[in-house]
Amino acid sequence: MVEIITDTSCDFSLEQAKELGVTLIPMTITFGNRDFKDRYEMEADDFYRLLVSYDDLPVTSQINPYEFEKAFENTQRNGDTAVVITLSSELSGTYANAELASRDYPHIYVVDSRTGSVAIQCLVRLACKLRDQGLDAEEIARKVTEATSRIKVLALVDTLEYLKKGGRISATAAVAGNVLSIKPVLTTSDGKIEVVGKARGSKNANNLIKKLAKECGGIDFDEPVVLAYSGTSRDLLEQYVADNRDLYEGHEESLIYSQIGSTIGTHSGPGAIIIGFFPANP
Repeated sequence: MVEIITDTSCDFSLEQAKELGVTLIPMTITFGNRDFKDRYEMEADDFYRLLVSYDDLPVTSQINPYEFEKAFENTQRNGDTAVVITLSSELSGTYANAELASRDYPHIYVVDSRTGSVAIQCLVRLACKLRDQGLDAEEIARKVTEATSRIKVLALVDTLEYLKKGGRISATAAVAGNVLSIKPVLTTSDGKIEVVGKARGSKNANNLIKKLAKECGGIDFDEPVVLAYSGTSRDLLEQYVADNRDLYEGHEESLIYSQIGSTIGTHSGPGAIIIGFFPANP
């Protein structure tokens, strides 16, 4: 059997991972002097309630080699092979630690997603599809690695406050942006986070996401399309889908919804929307 392993930065819920038969290894989130295992010891709703009441940003920590070794030992004990798909190596040391831990396990293949959040989830869902088709671990890893050059992610951040707290932008830029209701749209490029556009107000930001999605070649609805929200309510995400009916019309039932967890939510804050998809015409 081929085991599919990933980290919680992909924004799977525990239920989604279990349904797909995916092994989910948690990142660590630290508030003050208290450590929590993402998803396992702190659910997303609890994380956002604490985040908005906390003056400083929590600290997110990469998965260390020992945690991967424990998972790989279990894989080997079961006589399985595995494909491991991690957060971009440009954003975290998690990939390097997984690669280091895998050196003593010749039938475990580690893939650098070169992206984050639900774009990783799209790659993991592709890996599960290939597994269910009967491909072996080496072939799955090869195809997923090829797919990392095609996967797209677009993220709309509602507030600049958390990017300011994390040192991603200056305090002056954050104040100006919030006063003018500037909504940045982010993506990943060469494994790094990049601003691809800015819009004034939510309506213009939604139009910008639609424009960028079409410029990517449109959305391939035959592949996984995952939409995620940060915060405790997905009402904003459902409103986004309704407001962009022409982009998703006829495919609403195939859309996969997720809640952004602590690894990404620490920097986006509540009110963010992230879309992961493969282009129809890359």
